[in-house]
Amino acid sequence: MAREEQALLSTEIVNRGVEPSGPDAGSPTFSVRVRRRLPDFLQSVNLKYVRLGYHYLISHGVYLATIPVIVLVCGAELGTLTRDELWDKVWGEATYDLATVLAFLAVLAFTISVYIMSRPRPVYLIDFACYKPADELKVSKAEFIDLARKSGKFDEDSLAFQSRLLAKSGIGDESYMPRCVFEPNANCATMKEGRAEASTAMFAALDELFDKCRVRPKDVGVLVVNCSLFNPTPSLSAMIVNHYKMRGNILSYNLGGMGCSAGVIAVDLARDMLQASGAGLAVVVSTEAVSFTWYPGKRRSMLIPNAFFRAGCAAVLLSNRRRDFHRAKYQLEHVVRTHKGADDRAFRSVYQEEDEQRIKGLSISRDLLEVGGHALKTNITTLGPLVLPFSEQLLFFAGVLFRHLFPSKASSAAAATPGDASAAYIPDFKRAFEHFCMHAASRDVLEHLQSNLGLRDADLEASRAALHRFGNTSSSSIWYELAYLEAKGRVRRGDRVWQLAFGSGFKCNSAVWRAVRRVRRPSRSPWLDCVDQYPARMDA
Repeated sequence: MAREEQALLSTEIVNRGVEPSGPDAGSPTFSVRVRRRLPDFLQSVNLKYVRLGYHYLISHGVYLATIPVIVLVCGAELGTLTRDELWDKVWGEATYDLATVLAFLAVLAFTISVYIMSRPRPVYLIDFACYKPADELKVSKAEFIDLARKSGKFDEDSLAFQSRLLAKSGIGDESYMPRCVFEPNANCATMKEGRAEASTAMFAALDELFDKCRVRPKDVGVLVVNCSLFNPTPSLSAMIVNHYKMRGNILSYNLGGMGCSAGVIAVDLARDMLQASGAGLAVVVSTEAVSFTWYPGKRRSMLIPNAFFRAGCAAVLLSNRRRDFHRAKYQLEHVVRTHKGADDRAFRSVYQEEDEQRIKGLSISRDLLEVGGHALKTNITTLGPLVLPFSEQLLFFAGVLFRHLFPSKASSAAAATPGDASAAYIPDFKRAFEHFCMHAASRDVLEHLQSNLGLRDADLEASRAALHRFGNTSSSSIWYELAYLEAKGRVRRGDRVWQLAFGSGFKCNSAVWRAVRRVRRPSRSPWLDCVDQYPARMDA
């Protein structure tokens, strides 16, 4: 156990400069910083999740497994007959009457109809829109600290801590914050401010979405809204129904408290409701009220969200109508959801509570990276059999099976050749996906993901660009990343996009989309005025 704990720790020597006073004055001083790092989850996968992935694959691919067998048996039988013998059996020896032919055709038509009706309709993503706040809401890192100091809500230690977080966050100087959080001696987490912030973001994104797709709000049959911390009454979904005067029988859902991975959950719920109700069109709105994540206290675990979370919103239009295939951008292939809430450490890793002064805030645990690593491990191990090519699955599964059947040999091989790829085969997810949209939580998280999944810098370019330009916009960040890829003109027909997000609970969720056509550079996008400056801008 001690060795496992040690493997999850990383050390860093920090130069603290020259000691100004005391017995060591004038001498350089150093300190050792010990931090938890993301577990190397692909080196120790759980076999049961591999089996779960193959169970999904087999249950959905039963027709692909049985049809070749039927064709093979029929082919072997017919292969023993010559052309003349086959002709005699069909037309010479057999006798037909009208009743037999009609009965056969009726059974055939009934079987085909049942098969078509029992198959779930494909779900298409017609288009999506990302909210771009007004320029007056832009806040640089220096301005962030200056405004926080002028608000009078923080002492110097808290300001210094937030400044250090911002310096290594990966966020640039053009992200957006509601100015109400910086008002001196004011409570920004009020219902009035929350409604104003949420309505501005949601209505701007929805106005653009309806205009781009040429869809009337009354045509929408399913509405799913997710916002983790701000949950008023009436709900955010009711606010949208009221604003756009949507129809009375709309299926409306409001998801709260589900963290940064709720965007994928909302897509999954919308898909299920489209399949169950046949509503035709569904709208998913993913947002977060930054004013309700703002913490004006002193506890450091609660100050972390201040430095990372920024304003953002995304609206997505889904359809299961076959006629929408020709105007859709993507088709939803897989959604894999992982929930680690049964574990107490995972449950409390992201926790809303009050501090010693009874100030409400969102607490981020030191165990977050480790907890997130285990959730990611479970999720991608389940997803792998559904998306990886057969050659990668074979090598990966053989390595997993070897480590579970011969654990002592596997551990000795790994110890003898640390870091050697032969010790544990890591699947190449670049062979399954052309594009990656990893939740832009922070620079450290993205670096650990890149290292563990063996990805290139180019694979996480969209995530790093979204983090730099817009910050951590919670559940909508994966849509800003997809918008970046479209603005760069990189999405071609047949490309697969992997959206991966994780959040409180603790949850890790994946959505896989396939482009049904080449996605041309959009005329409306939050990236159009700056996309040509990336990725160079991130290194500036």
